[in-house]
Amino acid sequence: MKKKLLNNNGFTLVEMILVLFVISVLLILVIPNVTKQKEKIDHQGTDALVTVVETQIELYQLEKGNVESVTFEMLEKAGYLKHKQVKNAKDKGIKINGTAVSGPP
Repeated sequence: MKKKLLNNNGFTLVEMILVLFVISVLLILVIPNVTKQKEKIDHQGTDALVTVVETQIELYQLEKGNVESVTFEMLEKAGYLKHKQVKNAKDKGIKINGTAVSGPP
């Protein structure tokens, strides 16, 4: 008589549930941190863009004389800002009031 050997190399249901639970806990811990980092990066990018706009306004005033009011369109037309920079600044809520630049709160 030949005996068949059973191959019991699979995972049990309890082991699979335990693995899924551990993965779920790790995701719950990681996802909020990723979201916070994205917000921090967006804020730093906005601050950098405000600095660029301020610098370009100063350069524009130095070359064109003391101009009382500067707009994004003036800076773009004169080549101080690219169209993409102007679009990003407007999308992020950056405004030029005369020669002062204000960003979102």
